Amino acid sequence: MNTKNKFDIRWLATMAWRDSRKNRGRLLLFTSSIILGIAALVAINSFGDNLSENIEGEAKGLIGADFVLTDRQALSDSVSEIIDSVMIEHASEISFASMAQFSSTGGTRLVQIRALEGDFPFYGQIETNPATASRSFRTGKSALVDNTLLVQFGAKVGETVKVGGIEFVIEGALVKAPGEAGITATVAPSVYIPMEYLDETELIQKGSRITYKNYYKFPANYDVEAYAEAREDIFKKEGVRYETVEKRKKSVGRAFSNLTQFLNLVGFVALLLGCVGVASAVHIYIKEKLTTVAVLRCMGVQGMQAFFIFMIQIVSMGFLGSIVGALLGSVVQLALPAVLQSFLPFEVEFSISITAILGGVLTGLLVSILFALPPSLKIRTVSPLRALRSSYDENTKTDWIKIGVYAAIVLFIIGFSYLQIGDVQDAFFFTLFLALAFGLLTGVAQLLMWAVKRYFPVSWSYIWRQGIANLFRPNNQTIILIVSVGLGTALISTLFFVQGMLLDQLNFAGSGGQPNMVLFDIQTPQKEELKELTKSHDLPIISEVPIVTMRLSTINGITKEQNMADSTSEYKDWAFGREFRNTYRDSLIESETTVEGTWRSEVSPSSDSIYVSFEERFAKRMGVKMGDELVFDVQGTPVKTYVGHMREVDWNRVSTNFLVVFPKGVLEYAPQFHVLITKVPSDEASASFQQEVVSKFPNVSIIDLNLILKTVDEVLGQVSFVIRFMALFSIVTGLLVLTGSVIISKFQRIQESVLLRTLGANRKQVLRINALEYLFLGGLAALSGIVLALGSSWALAVFNFDAPFSPDIGTALLVFISITLLTMGIGMLNSRGVLNKPPLEVLRSEV
Repeated sequence: MNTKNKFDIRWLATMAWRDSRKNRGRLLLFTSSIILGIAALVAINSFGDNLSENIEGEAKGLIGADFVLTDRQALSDSVSEIIDSVMIEHASEISFASMAQFSSTGGTRLVQIRALEGDFPFYGQIETNPATASRSFRTGKSALVDNTLLVQFGAKVGETVKVGGIEFVIEGALVKAPGEAGITATVAPSVYIPMEYLDETELIQKGSRITYKNYYKFPANYDVEAYAEAREDIFKKEGVRYETVEKRKKSVGRAFSNLTQFLNLVGFVALLLGCVGVASAVHIYIKEKLTTVAVLRCMGVQGMQAFFIFMIQIVSMGFLGSIVGALLGSVVQLALPAVLQSFLPFEVEFSISITAILGGVLTGLLVSILFALPPSLKIRTVSPLRALRSSYDENTKTDWIKIGVYAAIVLFIIGFSYLQIGDVQDAFFFTLFLALAFGLLTGVAQLLMWAVKRYFPVSWSYIWRQGIANLFRPNNQTIILIVSVGLGTALISTLFFVQGMLLDQLNFAGSGGQPNMVLFDIQTPQKEELKELTKSHDLPIISEVPIVTMRLSTINGITKEQNMADSTSEYKDWAFGREFRNTYRDSLIESETTVEGTWRSEVSPSSDSIYVSFEERFAKRMGVKMGDELVFDVQGTPVKTYVGHMREVDWNRVSTNFLVVFPKGVLEYAPQFHVLITKVPSDEASASFQQEVVSKFPNVSIIDLNLILKTVDEVLGQVSFVIRFMALFSIVTGLLVLTGSVIISKFQRIQESVLLRTLGANRKQVLRINALEYLFLGGLAALSGIVLALGSSWALAVFNFDAPFSPDIGTALLVFISITLLTMGIGMLNSRGVLNKPPLEVLRSEV
């Protein structure tokens, strides 16, 4: 054998090929560990590339115009003048929340009324059924009604819908409007009406929360961005928000960048699970090959030559797995637009992303090498004596190359996380979280092996002793299965627990004595009559609160203009432009707790100082503190106040919570509207009450919290479906790692089973021993993952959602049983080949 040239690639490749002929099945198995991880990355990156291209192509259709101005009041003359000088087309929209009632069924629901004037959209189109309705509804007393509403109430095109005091003919079903994702209709379904009939509805009342939008089309090739930037100070001064095509592209890009980053991390977790599978499979494979390596060393092959022979096999299989994963990811990408369609403002067209495919192949090749190196490096130090004495001790000196490889793996995870997230700190913490999760699961596995070995149940039956002993014997699968399957289980279980926690919080609103209906925009003359109507339906008046609309003029004498000019100011510009909706009362309510200062319930006639109460976190965001002087413009009347009290508000409670509360004796005679809170016992009572309210008080809007709960449940269902779809990559990858690990270790299991058969164990006993082993492995892997999920879900509940955590035991039990049975099933299928053959035949085949 010629081994003079240590790096004779041709000879090394020939040897690798010859040795692989008997082991290609095993080599192919560990490539499956990275296929799904690469598939997930390629699918998501390809989708991200296609999404970016579509955002670029559909940019103008996202807002339907070149330029949009949005405000809570009609545009001032100064703003209108600077716009009118250059624009060539103009359309306007007035939108607000109100009730709609369907004549065919009498059903009512809170909707978003959008009154249109002009030829909006200038780009793209309002999609309707029939298609002509998007234009024809503008020419008469007609309306476009969101398709979800029509389905919900069984209404049809041609029937009527009552908005305020007018009945509009339903001209068509609204499918999608520019810039609106499908999920928007679930939260706030829209009804479009012509602007000319808005006054007749009599819905615009004092205190109504109205949004004014003005859409503009500019001349072709006009630099809208430069125009907007030059007038940005004017828009800020007037409190007007503007949007351009480029600005919308950036905001949409950021929104979907966050989505794709999250999906990328899920795919990356799947890839890391595959890496664990690669390391485990290579470890078992190399361990079985040590005797072969020793024989080669006896024939003159050097340690590095043997190392490269097996690395060529591993790299080749890794490259093959990366290509298959990249191709599979390109196919999976076809499903992502369908999975995410509810969140997209347009249809994403599919195209092959060469960048994503090449990146996936290179990533797969890199992880195959990195994670195969730690177990493979042992080949370099195999002594020829091992061919004669299998128990020969290898060199136990510190291997700095192996330490360097481990360091490279950590740097790779941090670097790749940074590429996926785009933030160094987030990448570091993500790596830290993964290290913690892997460390905890590995620690659990090692603790289990130690405990089982230390407290081995010697008094148990033979079959139970053999099955339990397999958990700590050489070539055991305890660590790899608990880590891989446990992490996948943790991901999916965390999703279930968090979703259940959020729904429990929402459902609390409809339980017990909690209110479940809110009536708002009640005008002062209507207040008493509406209260009597509520009582006539045997409904309680839980709360009735006045609301006064105002804006902030100055903070400690500083105006909005002065604050904008001072770059060092601690006060936020948005505080001056926002519309405050405040109330007044003489006491705190159950959802409020004093944090600082003294609550003054009433302003005495002799006092010239008005002390108001601020919600603590809102005050911090504004930059105000105790003792600050604030002047509010209460619809033309300046009111000087001082911050004298800070409150903590429990926003999870269904009650009339406010950011700023005035004492009694200040706002009683200010223009105001009212909110009434009650509780309805059933859907039938709710429908009857709403119909009468809409009939007698068309300007009053109603929020049915039971309906909101159902809506939020639908939204969470859509979100959780997307997450589950992506988490499926991690789960399936974990199961592939499980399958590969079980099958690759089949040789060791064959030897053990044959030895048991030779010693007199029958086929049934061996089967039961293997079943017990996989029962323990699957059960402990699932249990470890669920425990990790409980810890992470608890942390999310306490630190992110500020909510009590009570896990769904039924869901946890279902996940535990499913993973355990699946692990047993895979393990038992793998054992059939051994059990169906006589011991002598198996021994001869292995000799």
